[in-house]
Amino acid sequence: MIKYYTRACNFHYGINAKKLIKKKLALPLCGNNNIAFDKLEIFTRKKNKIFSKFIYFKNINSLSSFCKKRVKIDLKKIIAKRKNFLKNINFIDTSIMGILNLTPDSFSDGGKFNSKKKSQSQILKMINSGAKIIDVGGESTRPGSKTVPTKEEWRRISYVIKNFKKKFKNTTLSVDTRKSDIMIQGIKYKVDLINDVSGFNYDTQSLSRLKKYSIPKVIHHMKGTPNTMQKNPKYKSVLLDIYDFFEERIQKVNDKKVILDPGIGFGKILKHNLTLISKISLFHSLGFPILIGTSRKRFISQISGKYDSRDRIGGTLASVLFLLSQGVQIFRVHNVNEVKQGILVFKKILSNFSN
Repeated sequence: MIKYYTRACNFHYGINAKKLIKKKLALPLCGNNNIAFDKLEIFTRKKNKIFSKFIYFKNINSLSSFCKKRVKIDLKKIIAKRKNFLKNINFIDTSIMGILNLTPDSFSDGGKFNSKKKSQSQILKMINSGAKIIDVGGESTRPGSKTVPTKEEWRRISYVIKNFKKKFKNTTLSVDTRKSDIMIQGIKYKVDLINDVSGFNYDTQSLSRLKKYSIPKVIHHMKGTPNTMQKNPKYKSVLLDIYDFFEERIQKVNDKKVILDPGIGFGKILKHNLTLISKISLFHSLGFPILIGTSRKRFISQISGKYDSRDRIGGTLASVLFLLSQGVQIFRVHNVNEVKQGILVFKKILSNFSN
């Protein structure tokens, strides 16, 4: 069996992008005229062999009939504007998801915001710094972490979840959990988004229990479990394997309100993470918004070596800005203000860019 995959590439920005789109020399990415592309990388997967080639988008008709058919379907999804199904979020814009870990053992901020006063203060700080989404979690998913009992996880996050919409009604609330009981409890208190790092694989009842609720979901990729995911993870092709995983999960979830997260650092070594980041635009051909979390991840220290730092803001921002240039819509981060500042400056430069 031969399978083809299509990645938009050779991007143009701002004034230059709009000029090329108007002249029909480039196409808009995800309906955004501020980012255009004029080339495609086409991957061919045949048994255990994978190869790719680059073509100008107007030369699609030179492809074989089966390949051409698949690429044209992909291209429609790549250029289509994403539907705004998530409360108060416009996918043409860049959105920041602020992380609120209410755990004693998260890898960088465990125990920092566990009191009621500190959690409320941190939420307000992140919103004022530019976060449009707050992602609340009560179970650490750092490498090697153990599963937390449902009752304990809910105890950790219940105060924030129960009171969030009373104080921050215009901010999107996400719950970061693998357990259907927590998901349903969250929905009762008007949670807007379910972010399950297992891709709805951990709790076999999750999807069936969520069917009656029209709630957006993040399909996240993780190889194994938090306890096992970094024990020599292997892929035939990390990029295409995760694409295939997304295709399968999208069909299983059977919902158009889906956001895709390839799970940087979740069952990936440095090489895997760098491949995913550098070729992230492949996932636009699935037709859904993309969310990425590179904040404070270990790959930053693996690259920076002696220049590593506690918050890894430099490495986080570098990865965010590159991913932004590839059309990623949502960034899950700890240091909201610094990332927001970087995005504003970077986008202003891009908007004035012309050849």
